[in-house]
Amino acid sequence: MQLRYNTSLSDREYVRDHGWRAAVLPCCPLHPHGGCSFSRHGTYARVDPPGTRIARWYCPQGHCTFSLLPDFYSAHLRGTLEDLEQVVGQIEQSKSIEAAADALRTDDITLPSAIRWARRRLRLVHAALESVVRAAPERFLNCRPSVSSFQFELDVSSVLPELRKFAAAYLHLLPSPLGFATTRQRHERFQHEMGPDPPNPLA
Repeated sequence: MQLRYNTSLSDREYVRDHGWRAAVLPCCPLHPHGGCSFSRHGTYARVDPPGTRIARWYCPQGHCTFSLLPDFYSAHLRGTLEDLEQVVGQIEQSKSIEAAADALRTDDITLPSAIRWARRRLRLVHAALESVVRAAPERFLNCRPSVSSFQFELDVSSVLPELRKFAAAYLHLLPSPLGFATTRQRHERFQHEMGPDPPNPLA
């Protein structure tokens, strides 16, 4: 299970300073009052950026591992949210997905594979943004589920990392790469009646 790691480090600083060593999960999310054998469970690596490791814990009684994912990394997708946002923004501004895929993937990959790569990222990000609109309709009433629309509304250079902070209370329900919802939860309707909205750092 992925959980949010609120850190002031950038992705480069996180790798340079081994930021995962400072990550702390004070209690078991399944047993907040104790009584289990919750303990640190090493780290696991992420491919991109190179050198990245994510801190992990394990609850034997709950048969569940927990990892703290920094706000700048995308969930269940390689790379950072900022890099992903740039890709999706470029796709949105291109005359076609084919043209965007051809421009973005300059490595040794066929055009059909590049198109699938681009479409997947576009679909995932738009689905996550649509979930944010449903989660906070009053705040994002005028937003379409697109990077360009949210950038205009929020007037920030990087939308996805800011939304990770804004929707911190709902990340377990929001789909990846923004949130941490499981496959089952992604198909459930987002329930907004969960209590008050989290504080809005963008207001």
